Amino acid sequence: MMDRPWNVELDAIEKLFDALTEVAFFVKDRDGRYVAVNNTLARRCGLRNKSDILGKTVMDVHPRPLAAAYEEQDRQVIQAGATIHKHLELHLYPNRRRGWCLTHKTPLRNEQGEIVGLVGTSQDLGLVDEQHPVYRQVARIAERIRENFHQQLNLNELAREEGLSLARVERLFQKVFHYSPRQLLLQSRLEGALALIEAHPGRSIADIARECGYTDHSAFSRQFKAMTGYTPSQFRNGSRPPPVAFSPVACAVHVA
Repeated sequence: MMDRPWNVELDAIEKLFDALTEVAFFVKDRDGRYVAVNNTLARRCGLRNKSDILGKTVMDVHPRPLAAAYEEQDRQVIQAGATIHKHLELHLYPNRRRGWCLTHKTPLRNEQGEIVGLVGTSQDLGLVDEQHPVYRQVARIAERIRENFHQQLNLNELAREEGLSLARVERLFQKVFHYSPRQLLLQSRLEGALALIEAHPGRSIADIARECGYTDHSAFSRQFKAMTGYTPSQFRNGSRPPPVAFSPVACAVHVA
């Protein structure tokens, strides 16, 4: 575990993050054990108290396929010194619902510059703010992405049709949705795939991938696992909580 000076600092930071109900906060040591967490993370894991997580690893508190994906992320951060920024992923909650999150992880270093662990957050993506002053500038683009994800969309063309540059659209999306139009396209395709897998358990994964706009079945499977922690086959075979599903962004994106 980390030495005591780190723990003293983390107590104050942890209290600040306890006030944020839509952001999970965590600090882990080099062995992947939780050193500090906030109440939101405890609730995500279906636990009553934060103390039930401390000293444990992701394998102890998350479903195994999800935990394996989180563990691989941690390995990249701690062993390679990588930073994970706004990684879009699907989280499966103990209360039988699922939700989209943006995950951030960065190495935690001591005074000598050695990596002693990592610190991270995972932000729940709730409904977008339709009152945002630039909402209507990107709402039509977002709606077209959601409705036509199965096609080979050209984001540059979508931007031009709205009289905007792609760079401008990227900035506006970050302000309104907190992620990019490409991430919205990936989310839309994955939501479509999840719905088809659940509705048609006998269909081949390759057929589902094609219907959702993927030309490469293996690329679809890799992306599916990167964003959910499960392969398409694992998800179909019941290695996850039963779905209750709606996409927060899908329900929010519309133009009056």
